[in-house]
Amino acid sequence: MGIIIEHEKRRREILEKAMDVFIEDGFGDATIQKIAGRCGISRPILYTYFRNKREIFSYSIKQLLSEVEQAILRETKAQKAAGKTGAPENLLSVLALIFDTLEKNRPVLGVLLDYLLYIAKHPGPLPCRTPEYLIRKRTIKMRHILSEIIIDGIKAGEIKNISVSEINNLIYAILESAILNVTVVGKNSLTDAQKAAELTVRFLSTH
Repeated sequence: MGIIIEHEKRRREILEKAMDVFIEDGFGDATIQKIAGRCGISRPILYTYFRNKREIFSYSIKQLLSEVEQAILRETKAQKAAGKTGAPENLLSVLALIFDTLEKNRPVLGVLLDYLLYIAKHPGPLPCRTPEYLIRKRTIKMRHILSEIIIDGIKAGEIKNISVSEINNLIYAILESAILNVTVVGKNSLTDAQKAAELTVRFLSTH
């Protein structure tokens, strides 16, 4: 058991330090040698944990999203336990948490865009290596959490009876727009996207 725990601890440390390399050099210029050097280990040792830099970055994003998902789950449970808010308010609270996470991880978003562009130019042999598939795979849990809130709201009569998938897609379109605004357009704030999200939730609310 101790060996497994140490192995996972080392993996997390590698992922955290590797992200620093990705942020500094971009996905394209980051190398296994640079990552190994930052971690203070040799390339052969690094290869015992990960096959290549693509896998390292993929797991780095997975780890980040997992932390966000856990924070969202804690928030939704706290809202339900308190019994103080309905589905629209719960949804707004979760979206505020997501926007806060985006703000705190601006550098990571830039690297993520760089990575997706790299994947688009260097796709794998399978359809599952496309940017669209990778994004959906990494956000499926978050979509599920949002869907649960929306479904509860529809059942309680607090959210309009509209297709759950369409509502989910609308929310994700706003989030994707926010990411593009801070990475490509260079906006310094996500205020416009937050207002759009709030307006959308208010529109969906039956009250």
